[in-house]
Amino acid sequence: MTVLIRVAVNVTVLEQCPAMDFSIASILMLDGLTNGSIYALLALATVLVFVVTRVIFIPQGDFVAFGALTLAGLQLGKTPGTVAFLLAMAGLVAVLDLVAGLRESKPLGRLVAAVLRAATPPIGIGLLALWAAPQQFPLVLQVLLTLAIVTAMGPLIYRLAYQSLADASVLVLLIVSVGVHFALTGFGLLFFGAEGSRNPSFWDASFTLGPLLISGQTLIILMTSITLIVVLWLFFERSLYGKALRATAVNRLGARLMGISSTSAGKLSFGLAAFIGALSGVLISPTTTIFYDSGFLIGLKGFVAAVFGGLASYPGAALGAVLVGLLESFSSFWASAFKEVIVFTFILPVLLWRSMRDPHTEEH
Repeated sequence: MTVLIRVAVNVTVLEQCPAMDFSIASILMLDGLTNGSIYALLALATVLVFVVTRVIFIPQGDFVAFGALTLAGLQLGKTPGTVAFLLAMAGLVAVLDLVAGLRESKPLGRLVAAVLRAATPPIGIGLLALWAAPQQFPLVLQVLLTLAIVTAMGPLIYRLAYQSLADASVLVLLIVSVGVHFALTGFGLLFFGAEGSRNPSFWDASFTLGPLLISGQTLIILMTSITLIVVLWLFFERSLYGKALRATAVNRLGARLMGISSTSAGKLSFGLAAFIGALSGVLISPTTTIFYDSGFLIGLKGFVAAVFGGLASYPGAALGAVLVGLLESFSSFWASAFKEVIVFTFILPVLLWRSMRDPHTEEH
């Protein structure tokens, strides 16, 4: 996997220059910070899902690929395969909920109303996408539609794959995550094919700052990432739903006794994770070609950053993401053939440090 963001620079000069000076170091640092901002979003999503549901969500990167490639399909005026996938999952979830309610002898009227309330948003988004895809709307509207399509998949995936296993061990949930990842990768190949796609830049401007030539897309990535991190902090600190997620993360049983539905918390966390993944894919799609399986390595680097925070600390995960981005960027200069190995080896001393620092528990 190539570096996600390559600042406009004469690559030939970099490759021919064996020594690093301030100009090259500043270019690589900007490159690393830009990559790190994307990894930070994915790391925060990974931590969010884990603390709420105890799921190590391996398919987080698949949302990145789905977001980028869905937008690419809309750019071509085609209906992306993710729309049919969304409608199929929504129909299957409605059937499962109806069958489960009948087994529990719930009143038929209330049951049908509850099923319709749950199924209406994803089905409505899918039908809207079927109508809007051939219309060639402006890029901003296509981005919003892409985010809606992929975000709606999150709660449905939780309902289909994880809800019935909510009380299973972390190991069982991890095995399920691996299976979900392979399934989503296979669907991605079916929907988008083996060819990659690259979307147009959101902002074609460029700015010079010393030795740096900063593109408008780079600024959009940095500003969007920082804004979303602040919004997430406000969401968890100020909103009722955010506090409910925090309570579920601290004590699932206690939150359940206080009337907080762990199922609703799980669906909300998966919805946020899908939104963050889709947004990350949309942001990086103008800077690199995205294939159906490109999200795996990107999500894995976000997972390395999340491990730095112990899969529990949001600031630790964000800091780890910046370190991963810088490590990847500088590794690409000194040993580009081994940069992925260097990045993933970074997890070993982190695990050793956390093992010595944190107390062990039987489950984790």
